[in-house]
Amino acid sequence: MDYKVDGNDILLRQKDLSLDETLDCGQAFRWEKTAENTYSGAFLNRKLTISCENDCDIFRLHDTSEEDLINVWADYFDLDTDYSEYKRRLSEDETLAKACKYAGGIRILRQDKWEALSSFIISQNNNIPRIKGIISRLCEHYGGYPSPDDMKDETEESLAFLRAGFRAKYLVDAVAKIGSGEIDLEAVAKMDIDEARKTLQTIKGVGPKVAECALLFGFYRTEAFPKDVWVKRVMAKWYPDGLPECTKGIEGIAQQYLFHYIRTSGIEV
Repeated sequence: MDYKVDGNDILLRQKDLSLDETLDCGQAFRWEKTAENTYSGAFLNRKLTISCENDCDIFRLHDTSEEDLINVWADYFDLDTDYSEYKRRLSEDETLAKACKYAGGIRILRQDKWEALSSFIISQNNNIPRIKGIISRLCEHYGGYPSPDDMKDETEESLAFLRAGFRAKYLVDAVAKIGSGEIDLEAVAKMDIDEARKTLQTIKGVGPKVAECALLFGFYRTEAFPKDVWVKRVMAKWYPDGLPECTKGIEGIAQQYLFHYIRTSGIEV
């Protein structure tokens, strides 16, 4: 990791990172673009403003300590993973080569397990501005992102302030199952992927897509492969017989490149 302390900021040199492609691609909902090349957001109760400078060759982490960079943000932004190698490997496939070239700055954010699970419960049948609004009200109410224990006394009625609709009862069920020990998120992280999928789907309202998103973005299970309408189109057009061998074990990372490519490049499907 190549960085230096600059007053109260950290200057980070990091290849294979685009703020737009990573923070505004639907994998996390607590980031807002506040200026050109600048985002402000949070991971649990840690807030950060990050911007890119020098033609986005350098990233400035504002008002951040070296300790926080090493102990929090390096892991969150997955800075120790070689995404150039991922792209080299995935580019063995013609379509993935185009997707990697188009959006080469995507990285998987290593989010908190509960924050990711609850965020994607909120996300279902919803749009990004509304998802962000619900999560913002949740954090404002609790003074930060609440843990399951913080929410243990909540009911569908008491969560009316979220204006989350039917999703409130799903949050309540998730909190109850985690609180009772029926679901242990740390244990889920170590399970075989199919067992992990089945376990998360015992929560009311958690179907395959929410489970896959939670596993990829909250548990860093890179073999998880969320399928929304865009990815289903990708599969129908280019991979009717399944993903190529070069994606094995990193299907979720391949998904991010493909999702961004098909959704924003204007290519016809």
